[in-house]
Amino acid sequence: MSTVIKNEAFLAEEAATAAVVVPGRNRNRRRSPYGAVKVKETKGDRAFVIAAYVLLTIFLLVVLLPLLNIVASSLSSPRAVSSGQVLFWPVDLTFLGYQEALGNPAILRGFANSVFYTVVGTLISVAGTVAIAYPLSRQNLFGRKVLTGAVVFTMLFSGGVIPMYLVVQSLGLLDTRWSMLLPNAIGVWQVIIAMVFFRSSIPDEVYEAAQLDGASELRILWTIVLPLAKPLIAVIALMYAIMQWNSYFDALLYLRNADLQPLQLVLRGLLVLNDSGGGGDVTEQLRRRELADLLRYSTVVIATVPMLVVYPFVAKYFNKGIMVGAVKG
Repeated sequence: MSTVIKNEAFLAEEAATAAVVVPGRNRNRRRSPYGAVKVKETKGDRAFVIAAYVLLTIFLLVVLLPLLNIVASSLSSPRAVSSGQVLFWPVDLTFLGYQEALGNPAILRGFANSVFYTVVGTLISVAGTVAIAYPLSRQNLFGRKVLTGAVVFTMLFSGGVIPMYLVVQSLGLLDTRWSMLLPNAIGVWQVIIAMVFFRSSIPDEVYEAAQLDGASELRILWTIVLPLAKPLIAVIALMYAIMQWNSYFDALLYLRNADLQPLQLVLRGLLVLNDSGGGGDVTEQLRRRELADLLRYSTVVIATVPMLVVYPFVAKYFNKGIMVGAVKG
């Protein structure tokens, strides 16, 4: 009995002195209530953290400053933009650029086409990716290793642009919306991510219990796997949506009809080809040129905003889903 009392007294004394700061050279080290000692930061650790913050700040400025310049230019007067007076703050604040952009039928048509390609293309891509990745993640699939190798092979080797164009042409997809939706609908990297998620995050016991209850593979996929795979679906949907929204080269190859072209090709006409119209006297041409310069910045902002608006809604899933397959400590 006395031994128990002594042990309890000793533990009480340890708990009372656990949070006391150790004097002298160990003043930055504190004992937790469980007896663990926090590691003191060395000068090398502090230098590393400071260098990391400096590099991250530089990278942030490299990305952020051009965006600030574009937004400020889109809100400035045409004369200020053409004369190069705008830096990171609007000069002679005006919304003329957005009024002209939103009143341009070509820009509105291209924006609507981009929204269509992004929404429908993302749905097709996510459905196709899950349909491929789920069977390949099951251990009982016959020929799983051979099929997985065939899928990975397409990521390492491809026929190139000309064979792809000939395939699209032979299928009669040129100058149709399907040419923007089908040729690059499935990304092998997204398939691999989905396979790893299905294999590592959903235990085999769940599949076995569902099969014992008489559930088919489709029912297991629809009622069990997909609800548990919301972070994965959010991540790959965001990847596909960004790819579809920024799709430019495919539209340049396969689409000739201006009514089907996405916003990126319209933006190309403004940025690269300087498609601002012509005719009239010198004053009118100068006004058109200044307005075209302003219209470029406004169109860039309009083309960037949708992805910035969508991202916060999937950000809560992104951090979890992007760690799929990572080593956990």
